Amino acid sequence: MDLFGDLPEPGCSAAGKEAQKGPLLFDDLPPASSADSASSATEQVSSAGSHGKGEKRKSLEEEEKNGREELVEKKVCKGSVGILGLKGYVAERKGEREDMQDAHVILNDITDECQPLPSQITRVSYFAVFDGHGGVRASKFAAQNMHQNLIKKFPKGEVASVEKTVKRCLLDTFKHTDEEFLKQASSQKPAWKDGSTATCVLAVDNTLYIANLGDSRAVLCRYNEDSQKHAALSLSKEHNPTQYEERMRIQKAGGNVRDGRVLGVLEVSRSIGDGQYKHCGVISVPDIKRCQLTDNDRFILIACDGLFKVFTPEEAVNFIVSCLEDKNIQTREGKLEADARYEAACNRLANKAVQRGSADNVTVMVVRIEH
Repeated sequence: MDLFGDLPEPGCSAAGKEAQKGPLLFDDLPPASSADSASSATEQVSSAGSHGKGEKRKSLEEEEKNGREELVEKKVCKGSVGILGLKGYVAERKGEREDMQDAHVILNDITDECQPLPSQITRVSYFAVFDGHGGVRASKFAAQNMHQNLIKKFPKGEVASVEKTVKRCLLDTFKHTDEEFLKQASSQKPAWKDGSTATCVLAVDNTLYIANLGDSRAVLCRYNEDSQKHAALSLSKEHNPTQYEERMRIQKAGGNVRDGRVLGVLEVSRSIGDGQYKHCGVISVPDIKRCQLTDNDRFILIACDGLFKVFTPEEAVNFIVSCLEDKNIQTREGKLEADARYEAACNRLANKAVQRGSADNVTVMVVRIEH
């Protein structure tokens, strides 16, 4: 199970690619930031001085020089994009369900709340969709508390590796939120049996960290200049009890999978809550992926399975693109045209999902990437 799966990053240039290579302390983590590399190079030169050998010192000085050249290449590449703005829009439909068990959070900018930040970080944003089952309490609890726990655990001050620290922060946040809810749920009489999926997109400058439990999804719309088409890049991994690794974990814990469900009842193999299934191998450890935003990225789609039961990711992305390009969308007085288009895209997609026969709750969140 790869908790730290990175999505492919666009290369800046041949030199930029070379800058990303090299020995890593942790193979499952991305290369250290430029600041980390610079300090590493300085440490190498210091240790060379202690040996007092001319050849070693010369070799290390050359490495340091090469390292500086690579760092310049990285900085030029990063600067060419700039910090991309992010703004979220959402639409939700109850569908044929008696009540709305989904919840969502849009925090376009939580930079101030996360202070003091490491010097490498300029902006922090957070977007999340929670799909509840067995009741609305788990999804609402996660929507109210997940980002609060994240802010408390977010790296403060200088850190050796932003990537490693942020990913550890996300793992701790999910664990803590689940434990808090289970404690509250078990104290009730009768105990709450609610559960919820969780798909969270944390944007740290131009890097997305996507943490997912269950079968909601996050998808990135990236424009392909060669084909001149918009591609749907999957940002999350679903957790279904029929998947081999998930089923093996459940069976090792003493549970079983019947009719594609845990104990023949629960449709997901990881979730917040679901206390009665935790002893059967249902866990709250998210899969975490990392993705670097580029100038070719247009928006992020985060939605529950109520949408994806009737839309493929590609269909959903193309539907949104067609809405954004629709010249007939009316703009109300005082509202920006871009806001009107994205709001219309969310509403139209949610409506179309219901029209196509999705009997589930439908939540559609679109995060605009501002260039």
